[in-house]
Amino acid sequence: MAHPIMFDDEDPILARVRELALALPDAAEKISHGHPAFYTTKVFAYYGGSIKVDGVYRQHEHSVIVLVDPAEREALLEDGRSYVPAYLGPSGWIGVDLAEDTDWDEIGELLDASYRRTAGVRRVAALDARAS
Repeated sequence: MAHPIMFDDEDPILARVRELALALPDAAEKISHGHPAFYTTKVFAYYGGSIKVDGVYRQHEHSVIVLVDPAEREALLEDGRSYVPAYLGPSGWIGVDLAEDTDWDEIGELLDASYRRTAGVRRVAALDARAS
């Protein structure tokens, strides 16, 4: 059974996440479980997530889910915008709610960090070569 689409393709916040994520070397987008997923060989970010509260899933439609190092994850968990996403949270992923006034430099850094944990040595080297 296919998952229903759980996002609006015209969402301006999604457009900004796409711009940042797809600027990374070899990054592409696919739909996974009804949400946009950004990946190389492995997914490094999802747009939209949920948490389970009292047996009911509460959606975080305008959020990005990333895999960052444990210390950064702990710091983010102290921020009211962050949450531990259903399914992915136990594996170290974290969700960050987004809004029009989001600090997009910070989101770019989180996407970069997640990309570096999943993309492999060659792609990370290509990313570092861009910065030189």
